[in-house]
Amino acid sequence: MSSRGRGVLVTGSSRGVGAATARAFAQRGDRVVVHYRSGEGPAKEVLGSMPGTGHSLAQADLSDPAAVERLAHEAVEALGRVDVLVNNAALFLDPAGDGSRRGDHRITDVDYDAWVRAWQTTLATNLMGPANLTWCVAQHMIAMPPADDLPVGRIVNVGSRGAYRGEPDVPAYGASKAGLHAFGQSMALALAPEGISVVTIAPGFIATDMAAQLLDRPGGDAIRAQSPFNRVASPEEVARAIVSLAEPGAEWVSGAVVDFNGASYLR
Repeated sequence: MSSRGRGVLVTGSSRGVGAATARAFAQRGDRVVVHYRSGEGPAKEVLGSMPGTGHSLAQADLSDPAAVERLAHEAVEALGRVDVLVNNAALFLDPAGDGSRRGDHRITDVDYDAWVRAWQTTLATNLMGPANLTWCVAQHMIAMPPADDLPVGRIVNVGSRGAYRGEPDVPAYGASKAGLHAFGQSMALALAPEGISVVTIAPGFIATDMAAQLLDRPGGDAIRAQSPFNRVASPEEVARAIVSLAEPGAEWVSGAVVDFNGASYLR
């Protein structure tokens, strides 16, 4: 194995940014585990679209600690070694959505049971899931030496602009991403002595399939106008940034939270 053939685990890679990220690592020459929670069909489509060999599928509900531990084990079995972990999977509860994974919880609009359920569900997947998977994968990275030309490990967390600007309709989502940002910085300090770099990217609005229902409505122009480029990011743009942050030579970005929002929110 060389730096052109790393083992990569991308969570939530059956669609959107995760799918684009899995393809981008595969195009680089890496071997990728495509993770999904319930979308086996889309995940298989992503797997079939990826160049190269050595890729595989893995299913897990990241809100379940036992499933997370199993996912890490399956990724190691499939790849031989996990050199890169991308914590991408997340639930976003969109006020305009009506699917099983979506639904707002604005504090002035929901009852207490709905409020508690939204927070528990969101934090379990968006924060506890990445924290538990990072623990599992980091132990493996430390215990198993990498190839001679590779660093011990790279971990990239996918956060959000929403951690900073506020998400009044989906506060649990914003809080989960703020927690993920802080978690990534803590892990950067804890894991640097082991040779593992940890960085977080904080995208703004992205033109995924799930976002199309918002972008295609009358309010879509206002969303695009948040950026002076008058557009939103593509999943492929975010994926290219993630791959760059995970490069063997990108160690010195460890600990950073990288804004990636087309100047739509400056801090």
